[in-house]
Amino acid sequence: MKISDLRPAPGSSKKPKRVGRGDGSGHGKTSCRGHKGQGARAGGGTRPGFEGGQMPLQRRVPKRGFHNPFKVAMAVVNLDQLENFPPASEITPDNLAEHGLVRGKNRRVKILGDGSLSKALTVRAHGFSAKAREKIEACGGKVELIAVHA
Repeated sequence: MKISDLRPAPGSSKKPKRVGRGDGSGHGKTSCRGHKGQGARAGGGTRPGFEGGQMPLQRRVPKRGFHNPFKVAMAVVNLDQLENFPPASEITPDNLAEHGLVRGKNRRVKILGDGSLSKALTVRAHGFSAKAREKIEACGGKVELIAVHA
């Protein structure tokens, strides 16, 4: 087989509509745009969301809620996800990123208490739920809070 033998599968590609190529083509004269009007003009047509002068949906629906510009996004890791680490290992946000449990650079990490832990681990993170802290310390592990400088 040569590269010149390659063809698309039958029916997978469609020829583009060629407009403005004479009346005999069936797409001549007005080029499928009809007579006059906004849609027939170059650059004609309405912007997205325009409803012909009626108040658009985006403006009819009331504004709601509040966007907190100071919100800090936390990556969440549950205790059952820490079970894959070897016993007595130190777990840091960098370790979690290497194992694919946290995505993004410089993400703050919070450990939650879903699942169970059967080994002593030293866990360093930006936040812990009360249940997670309790379960880690019950296994003989240590909890270290990472200080964040604003």
